[in-house]
Amino acid sequence: MAALNVVKTPFQTLFAVPMTCDHCVSTISEALYRLGGISKVDANLKDQLVAVEGTAAPSAIVSAIEATGRDAILRGSGASNSAAVCILETYHRNEKGGEALVPASDPEAATGGSGASDREVRGLARMVQVSPTTTLVDLTLRGVAPGLYSASIREYGDLKFGATSTGPVWAGGSGTGQPRGILGTIQIGEDGRGAVFLDHPFQVWEVIGHAMVVSRQAEGIAGAGLTNDENTVVGVIARSAGMWDNDKTVCSCTGKTLWEERKDEVRKGMI
Repeated sequence: MAALNVVKTPFQTLFAVPMTCDHCVSTISEALYRLGGISKVDANLKDQLVAVEGTAAPSAIVSAIEATGRDAILRGSGASNSAAVCILETYHRNEKGGEALVPASDPEAATGGSGASDREVRGLARMVQVSPTTTLVDLTLRGVAPGLYSASIREYGDLKFGATSTGPVWAGGSGTGQPRGILGTIQIGEDGRGAVFLDHPFQVWEVIGHAMVVSRQAEGIAGAGLTNDENTVVGVIARSAGMWDNDKTVCSCTGKTLWEERKDEVRKGMI
């Protein structure tokens, strides 16, 4: 599932990777240099960190590290306040009653009788701003039906009713007939997986708190009549750590290590 790479501006990313010896360091470094678009790899055995510079998608870097038999967690991208993330989930009506919808990650989705067994995390979008006019978007999906999907940023961050309450495509004060929230398309293969890596003319701070929707529904881009189905995924764009902003190894809320948290998220469907 290699991401289509149309990005030309290099940037830095930092990953936590379990390494036990110098052989681990060399194996990971060699795997990453074989990946197109990598200009520098700095693997630190003591701190269990791998810093990467280049134009390769973070999702492609994670896949390359995982192919060596090791896990990888993205710890930061770009400069402070220049990165964002959006977890994309399916939304369906809560069969226990009430009007609000429940996402896959909500504790209620795991309760008996909630009708939430088909709610899953099915996508992830990572963003990093590399200039005052350019933000890179690394979008991956899995577990959805094959076909061509459209990705868009919406006017609102209201997920009370899933995709239907996110509003029209974000105009972004463009002053033209083309909303700035139209990101592009992603092709999903027969295996239910797809990825795309592209750049877009907005700054990260402009889209924080907005929803992102990825859907096969043509009306999703036209701005009318989105519905919730098993192949429409939605999430709210939130800030994420810059290159050296995140040194957490244990969660202060749960007491779990970052690797224990990683296992929990993978069980929920996290990419």
